[in-house]
Amino acid sequence: MNVLIVLAHPEPFSFNAALKNTAVETLRQAGHSVEVSDLYAMGWQAALSADDFRGERADASYLDLSREQEHAFASGSFAAQVQAEQDKLSNADLLIFQFPLWWFSMPGILKGWVDRVFARGFAYSTGRKYASGHFHGKKAMLCITTGTASTLYEPNGIDGDLHHILWPIHNGMLAYTGFTVLPPYAAWMPARVSEQERMAYLKGYASHLGRLDSLEALYFHPWEDYDDTQRLKPGVVARSGVQWNPRAEQSRLDAASHFTPGQR
Repeated sequence: MNVLIVLAHPEPFSFNAALKNTAVETLRQAGHSVEVSDLYAMGWQAALSADDFRGERADASYLDLSREQEHAFASGSFAAQVQAEQDKLSNADLLIFQFPLWWFSMPGILKGWVDRVFARGFAYSTGRKYASGHFHGKKAMLCITTGTASTLYEPNGIDGDLHHILWPIHNGMLAYTGFTVLPPYAAWMPARVSEQERMAYLKGYASHLGRLDSLEALYFHPWEDYDDTQRLKPGVVARSGVQWNPRAEQSRLDAASHFTPGQR
């Protein structure tokens, strides 16, 4: 399996980087091919703009981004940086977003990666979404860190159910474009726990990755559950995600590591 990890953290010795390193080591030991896009190290430009298109534009007098993306896809005229990331994604069977949860979402640099790489024509187009999405047959997963404890992200927690917080990413970016979305892995407030607990997070993540083939994908209603207005049909009970207790996802196993993980 080919895996693409997109890392969004500015500190190379952060715990996010440690989680990324664990994923690379674990997946390669299992025989998978792994490629990493370290957005900060790459100097990734987050803003989608006219600079994403080279050569003749569809309309040089007015910047319609979706039209220009579609034109660039058809003519092979995306900027080199965008094209390189699209090539990586085309080759990947599994996409992993690795990031700290900032303001209940992903860092802006990672959102900018999605804005630019998930271009119209390449990632989505008319009539091609969800089960018929362009990335149907590929898998995706989030690995995140938080600044607070897991209890805050339970259904009765002050910050809200983690699946609700991640819904715009899980549904609006990944499921929308056709990915099968695997359950996320969360390392809760690594900056505020012991070194032993951080090591346990790393071992827990390695175990999570070792079960990729058996993880139950997050649930999204199939197309046939919706009517012509794309609302759930009468009698269909709305549900999403899985019954999931974030504290149960935490591994409290003692582990050793050959590197010292950062904090967040």
